[in-house]
Amino acid sequence: MSVDLYVIGNALVDLEYSVDDQFLQQHQLLKGTMQLAEQAAQQQLLTHLNQSYHAQEQASGGSAANSTVAFTAMGGSAFYACRVGTDDFGQFYLNGLSSANVQTSSSSMSDGETGTCVVLVTPDSERTMQTYLGITAELSAAQIDFEPLKTARYLYIEGYLATSPSARAAVKQAREIAKANNIQIAITLSDPAMVQYARDGLDDLIDDGVDLLFCNEHEARMYTHTEAMQDTIAALLKLSKTVVVTLSEKGAYIATQTGEHLHINAVPCNAIDTLGAGDAFAGAFLYALNNGDTLENCGQLAAATASKVVSQYGPRLSVEQYQAILQAGSFAGD
Repeated sequence: MSVDLYVIGNALVDLEYSVDDQFLQQHQLLKGTMQLAEQAAQQQLLTHLNQSYHAQEQASGGSAANSTVAFTAMGGSAFYACRVGTDDFGQFYLNGLSSANVQTSSSSMSDGETGTCVVLVTPDSERTMQTYLGITAELSAAQIDFEPLKTARYLYIEGYLATSPSARAAVKQAREIAKANNIQIAITLSDPAMVQYARDGLDDLIDDGVDLLFCNEHEARMYTHTEAMQDTIAALLKLSKTVVVTLSEKGAYIATQTGEHLHINAVPCNAIDTLGAGDAFAGAFLYALNNGDTLENCGQLAAATASKVVSQYGPRLSVEQYQAILQAGSFAGD
């Protein structure tokens, strides 16, 4: 099996609700972040939610999985390494990836409960997440088929793996394979909570550097302990050959160690739900990069894709929507 993109990430089934700010305050959830929870705590939250709200969507989620789906929907080939349980959610998760033409391995399934992420979207379109990792917290090299990685062009690492020692060890093994086979290594910092509470884990994932690093403005400044964007970019370029910092409605910055600096304008839209915007940006960017596009075109395709994602509920678009975005622009992968 040969793929363009090999991804290691958490496997989480997203349960999405539209709520008001008062609900977040009542349940002590910090707006715009991801909070880990035990199963009992999440069940209690869901009980309260279901008394007053209706679920908007159930989907095979996870940050890196969302990026992978965007990548394959646009025409790339990808393998997703993860861990799910043998429960209904686990089968639902793998079926969801399969229907999106993402390759997985049967070794991803093992005894235990599949992780779930309760996604709370407030009227300002911001998303707040409470996650029960379930069996995905114990992702290790034993569940990962590394063979497809050996012929891939890119290895993409999800920053949420920073909280799991066994997952970090698996990433270390994947990095060694990537380096031995001249495979580009990309990573996303994933969430401000990872920077704040799992900084050492992120350091392990980045190790001695990567080829491409994705993060948003908040994560970038937190991780580098800087304020001015030029200082932030300079600090990140010590860790990665290319840095991509998303800025919400202000677009994105792209910078390289060779001195290239670009600002990508955001595509205006009516934002409804920011869930998955950064994931879509990374997936589209990787797709264009894999097809030999310029960094500017990569950024423009990514911005167009992210704007479409935030214009509707849920972290993903239909295949037809991804394809329409491609056709509307001038990209090498058309």
